[in-house]
Amino acid sequence: MKKKINGISEIINTTNIMANGDLNQTIQTESKDEIEELANNINSIVSQLRNITIEERRAQQTKTDLITNVSHDLRTPLTSIIGYLGLIEEDKYKDEVELRYYTTIAYEKSKNLNILINDLFELTKMQNNTIRLDKIDINLVELLGQIVSQFEYEFSKENVKVRTDFSEDRLLVNVDPSKLVRAFENLINNAMKYGNDGEYIDLETRKQDNMAIVKIINYGEPIPSLDLPHIFDRFYRVEKSRNRNDGGSGLGLAITKNIIDLHGGSIEVKSDSISTIFEIRLKLI
Repeated sequence: MKKKINGISEIINTTNIMANGDLNQTIQTESKDEIEELANNINSIVSQLRNITIEERRAQQTKTDLITNVSHDLRTPLTSIIGYLGLIEEDKYKDEVELRYYTTIAYEKSKNLNILINDLFELTKMQNNTIRLDKIDINLVELLGQIVSQFEYEFSKENVKVRTDFSEDRLLVNVDPSKLVRAFENLINNAMKYGNDGEYIDLETRKQDNMAIVKIINYGEPIPSLDLPHIFDRFYRVEKSRNRNDGGSGLGLAITKNIIDLHGGSIEVKSDSISTIFEIRLKLI
C-alpha cells in the first residue's frame, strides 16, 4: 500500500511538471502493478506528444524557410522589373536603343519570375500527390538518345562534349515520358552549369537485376560533403552567395527527385575531386 501511495504521489508530482510544459520528464515508480502500468502509459503518451511537438516545430521551420526563400527569389527579379519599368515610365532613357535595352532586361526577368512560379506550383503539386502521371511503356535508352540530340546546341554553346555509354539491353520502363524528360533535362542542365570546366559529360545506362540504372557524370568542381545530404532540398544552394543569372528557379533538383520518387525509383548523388555522379534507378517492366 505504501508503494502504491508513493507511486501515485510520483505520478501526480511529475504530471504537474509536465502540465506546466516540461515534457522531458519521465515518471519513475517502484510499483510492479497497475501503478507501473499507468506510469508507463503516461510516459508513452508524453513521448508521443514530445515527438509530435518536435515534428511540428520542424514543419514550422521548414515553412518559414520556404516563405523566406520564395520571398527572396521573387523579390530579386521583381525589383529589377519594377526598377527598369520605372525608368521607362519616367522617360529616363537617352534614346531608342537604351529603351530597348531596359525593356529586354525587364522581359527576361519576367520570364525568370514565371519559371520560378511555375516550378514552385509543380513541386507543390508533386509533394501533395495531386499530380497525375500518364504512363506508357518506353525504351529508356531511346528516350535518353533523343534528349541528348536535342541538347546539341547547348552542348556546343557551353563547349561541352557528351560521351554516351548506353547499354545494349532494351531498358523498358513504364513511365510518364514528359515528366521523366523534365527530370533528365534538369540533371543535364545541372551538369552543364556546374561541370562545364570539366569539358566532358558522361551518360551511362545499364541493367542490374530488375532495375534500369542511369548515370549522369560531370567533372567540374566537387560538391562539398556537407552539402550532399541537402542537394535535393528546395532552394538549397551549394554556393550560398551565388546570384541567379541563369534563369533557373533553384528548384530543379528538388523537382527531379520528386519525379523519380513518383515513379517508384530512386536518385543518389556522389561527388569527389574527380567527378560528380547522379545515379537514377527505375524499375524495369
